[in-house]
Amino acid sequence: MDRREFFFEVAKMHELQKEYFRTRSSVYLLACKRQEKLVDREIKRVRGVLNKRGSPGLFDR
Repeated sequence: MDRREFFFEVAKMHELQKEYFRTRSSVYLLACKRQEKLVDREIKRVRGVLNKRGSPGLFDR
């Protein structure tokens, strides 16, 4: 997943979360959880790539 795709996946997650909190619908809750897992997997993947490269962490300066 590239940066652009990641941005749109996070934006989708945010919209699903807002809709869940507006409706408290179990359908939106399940969709949120699926989307959060997708975003979490991508974060984990990128962290792994950065760690292999020896790149500094997000807050390392």
